[in-house]
Amino acid sequence: MEGRITRIISNLYTVESNGIEYNCRARGSFRNISLSPLVGDIVDFSESELYILNIHKRKNTLTRPNVANIDLCIIVTSLKRPDFSPFLLDKMIVNVVKENIEPIICFTKYDLLNEEERNYYNKIISYYESIGYKVFINNEIDKFNRYTAGSLVVLTGQTGVGKSTFINKLIPEINLETNDISDALGRGKHTTRHTEIYKYNDTYIVDTPGFSSLEISDDYLDNLRFYFPEFENDSCKFRDCKHLQEIGCKVQEDVLKGKILPSRYESYKKMVMKDEGFSLNTKKQQK
Repeated sequence: MEGRITRIISNLYTVESNGIEYNCRARGSFRNISLSPLVGDIVDFSESELYILNIHKRKNTLTRPNVANIDLCIIVTSLKRPDFSPFLLDKMIVNVVKENIEPIICFTKYDLLNEEERNYYNKIISYYESIGYKVFINNEIDKFNRYTAGSLVVLTGQTGVGKSTFINKLIPEINLETNDISDALGRGKHTTRHTEIYKYNDTYIVDTPGFSSLEISDDYLDNLRFYFPEFENDSCKFRDCKHLQEIGCKVQEDVLKGKILPSRYESYKKMVMKDEGFSLNTKKQQK
C-alpha cells in the first residue's frame, strides 16, 4: 500500500493511507544505503507485516527539522520573550529558500508590545513584505488560510516562539503542550519532542521541535548574495561584487541611504564572514 509518514517516534513510523493510520517499522536495508524515512515521505508499506518497503523520490527535504516534500515553510518568529533576532530570521529564510521551498514569516507575541515597540516592528514587518516575502501576525488566521490552502506546511522556529500555541489556535482539539519562557535562559523550553503532521481543513501542518542553533553550509556562502532579493536590483561597479568592502558597491550605498534594512545587511555580512561572535550556539555565546 501507499501512504504518507505523518509521525516518527523512536523507530516507529505512523503512515496514513486512505484515512487509516498504520504504525510501521523500516526495513533494515535502508540503513545499508544511508537512507532514513522522514515525516512527509510518500512510502510503500506492507499492510500485513507493517514494514516500510520503499521511499518515493522526494520533492525536497529540510534538515532541522527533518521533513520531506514540503510545499511551504512558516518561519515562526517571536517579537518578545524570546526577543526578536533578525539574524536568526534571516538565516532561517536562507536555509528554506536554498531548498527551493517558499518561506512565509509568522510574527508572534505582537500583543506583548507597547505602542513604541509596535511602531518599530511595523516598519520591519513592512520591509520584509516589500522585498517579496509573505508575512502575517499569528492572530491573522485569514491570511494563514489564504497563503497555505491545499499545501503541506512545516512550522519551524526557535524554541519558545509559539509554534505549538499557534497550532492549538488552529486545531484546539489536539491541545499540544506549551511552556513558559525560561527567565534564566531567556529562551523557551522544548515542548514538541517529535515531528508530526496535523490536518487542518485542506492543509497539512507539520509541528517540529524548536532549536537554539542553526548553521549555513559552506556550499552556499559564495552565492549567499543571491538569497537576499533586495540586493538584486543594485548594479555594482564590479560584476562579482560580494557587497563587503568593494569600491562602487551599490548595496553598501543603499544601506547608507536607508533603502536596505541595516539589520538585513548585517545578517548577510555575519553569514558570509562566519562571525563566531554572532554564533547562535549558546555555549559559544557564554564563553
